[in-house]
Amino acid sequence: MTTKVKPGSIVLFHNAAKNTPAALPKILEKLIADGYKIVPVSEIIYKENFSVDVSGKQIPNTVSTGSID
Repeated sequence: MTTKVKPGSIVLFHNAAKNTPAALPKILEKLIADGYKIVPVSEIIYKENFSVDVSGKQIPNTVSTGSID
């Protein structure tokens, strides 16, 4: 499972899965050892001014400050 994680990934665990409680500490240790920081979803999603691309990725909307001559 950890080989599919990339920066910005949201990893979902089902709390009713039989092996999740036992596996979770080892998975988190591996991700942290690989340099990942475990944060709440609220820290990695845009809450305002964004679009979602065709793959489901959030893209911040940018405001143009220049003019076209």
